[in-house]
Amino acid sequence: MIFPSVTIAYASILALIFAALSVWVVAGRFQFGVLHGEGGNRDFGRRMRAHANFAEYVPFILLLMAALEAQGASHPMLHGLLLPLTIARMAHPFGMLAPAASVQERVFRGLSVVVTLAVLITAALSLLLRLA
Repeated sequence: MIFPSVTIAYASILALIFAALSVWVVAGRFQFGVLHGEGGNRDFGRRMRAHANFAEYVPFILLLMAALEAQGASHPMLHGLLLPLTIARMAHPFGMLAPAASVQERVFRGLSVVVTLAVLITAALSLLLRLA
């Protein structure tokens, strides 16, 4: 079995992004005076969703990527999936806070969603094909 060093490197970077999102949410709790839930504040709710969305997708994708790497996936393939994922996850919060239907929302949020799903589906299908 191959040690998944490429995935671990990206996981470390993504963990720092997640930590930054966590601090951003905690700061919002103080800023908006919200102890539980979103407190009816749209902007704070969007912060929470950006953080939660990251938590919902990234760990699962990293698990798939580590499995791919352990199965011998090439480094160019791994970087080709993990670099766009990392950029997309950094861009997503900017889209979440953009005005509704704005160019900024469509670019940052929309492309982030598309890239995240593309990486998830590509990693899953690649693993299935390796088992065939």
